Amino acid sequence: MSAEDGRPLWEQLADANRELPSGERLQKVLAAVGFGSRRTAEDLIAAGRVTVNGEVAILGRRVDADNDLVEVDGAPIGVKPDLVYYMLNKPAGVVVTASDTHDRPTIMELLPSEPRVFSVGRLDADTEGLLLVTNDGQLANRIAHPSNGVDKEYLVEVTNGAVAPGHLRQLRDGIELDDGMTAPAKVSQPEPGILRLTIHEGRNRQVRRMCEAIGHPVRRLVRTRVGPLSDRTLQPGEWRRWTNDERNAMIEAVAATTHRGDRSGKYDPTP
Repeated sequence: MSAEDGRPLWEQLADANRELPSGERLQKVLAAVGFGSRRTAEDLIAAGRVTVNGEVAILGRRVDADNDLVEVDGAPIGVKPDLVYYMLNKPAGVVVTASDTHDRPTIMELLPSEPRVFSVGRLDADTEGLLLVTNDGQLANRIAHPSNGVDKEYLVEVTNGAVAPGHLRQLRDGIELDDGMTAPAKVSQPEPGILRLTIHEGRNRQVRRMCEAIGHPVRRLVRTRVGPLSDRTLQPGEWRRWTNDERNAMIEAVAATTHRGDRSGKYDPTP
């Protein structure tokens, strides 16, 4: 679409989005995967907030759920019928991998065997808490990549007693690590030696290295939230599916943070 075309924009959009010979109508697909009612989906499309393979969609657009990339406000909407989304309370000692050469237990032993899924980022073997697992690669990459700025919140028990106000300020301002300065963190100390720490980056073992840098190595590390998702009722080793509202909230969170940088890269954080 270009000014040189000479036709009204709506005509150019209509050509760019002409119906395919097969596939479901876009508004029906969005409603079927839980992204609001069909009327809500129609309103989103009419507002120009939905794209298919990078092109602004119009009402009546048909999509191939297996091959087309559908996005709302720049965040991918998984439309394949076999997509699953789990949250798992990972216990300490369980590794985030499909198999382990040292015969340690893996997260795959705690989850359904089908369909095949993968974690959204990683937690090291000693870290506990919320782990998101899915087979929706597009959304997983957007959540995990640090440019999107999806917050990850941790409850951290550190050694050497209460953390001094000056060290808390260092965490809030950024810590110089061997791979560069960290972004400012949100941090509070609800009780001496216990930190509630929120970051949006995902460098390898970042939380542990940040705490070591201020002289308070980590004794215990538990992730409690990723973006808008948390569940304090899950016991260690338990999992459940996301609700439609939770999936939509995550999509909205990713969409709200796409201005932070390139959304195309992959990242695999291990706090």
